[in-house]
Amino acid sequence: MSQAATADRSASRLTDDGLVTGEAVALDVRPASAVMRGGGTAIDVIATVLVLIGVLLLASSLSLDEAAMRAISITALVVCLVVVPTAVETATHGRSIGKLALGLRVVRDDGGAIGFRHAFIRALTGVVEIYLTLGGLAVVVGFLNPSSKRLGDLLAGTHAQVERVPKVVPQSFGVPTQLLGWAATTDVGRLPDPLERRIAAFFRNAPHLEPNRRAAIAATLAAEAAPFVSSVPDAPAELFLAAIAALRRDRDLTALTLEDRRMADLAPVLTARPNGFPER
Repeated sequence: MSQAATADRSASRLTDDGLVTGEAVALDVRPASAVMRGGGTAIDVIATVLVLIGVLLLASSLSLDEAAMRAISITALVVCLVVVPTAVETATHGRSIGKLALGLRVVRDDGGAIGFRHAFIRALTGVVEIYLTLGGLAVVVGFLNPSSKRLGDLLAGTHAQVERVPKVVPQSFGVPTQLLGWAATTDVGRLPDPLERRIAAFFRNAPHLEPNRRAAIAATLAAEAAPFVSSVPDAPAELFLAAIAALRRDRDLTALTLEDRRMADLAPVLTARPNGFPER
């Protein structure tokens, strides 16, 4: 890995708004809440306790002496509480039974996959904050930390992120019926990217807005979009925005389709071998 790549990775940081890379790009990931982390940890603890009880029951059925039972018990505790969690998180790059069940994953603070060192520190610290304090220390530290980190995460430089994201439901609508005649003769220029994103966000959130607030936001956006339209129709602001969004979508799609056709027509020329060029 080059020094520049290493510097970029180290420059990535976890902020209250999410993971921000060294190029100041915010990634669309979010840290897991303390409640979600607690649920995943509870599943892992239950699985660990069941395995530990099974090992101890198996050892007790072998009629061993007291010294041998003590040695087996200590070994089983170390293996179940430290060795197994470390091996599982290292092999799965930050996942475990509980985290898989809730769609979580432990990653470094720069967003990369954790390694043996991170998993070992987390497992070793977990013996104290999860098992010896019955999870009390982990809960207190997690609720006090903005990213819901427990003590092991603070020492290892890791955090848990949510990998399951809600399914995006695409919004597809055409030009409102009242504005079909206007849309046939008007010309809508390319809108600034921030304005396009705000209009798209408005239609995503419109069903959840209070009516007066919804109308006010629509009026503000319509006023900002009006300079890019050849003739503004006499229609409610929200219908005007819907018509603009539908027209820009259809025209952008047409432009992309024409571009694909031109590239397909040029493909034989672009991939052909020049006349007289030797075949190697």
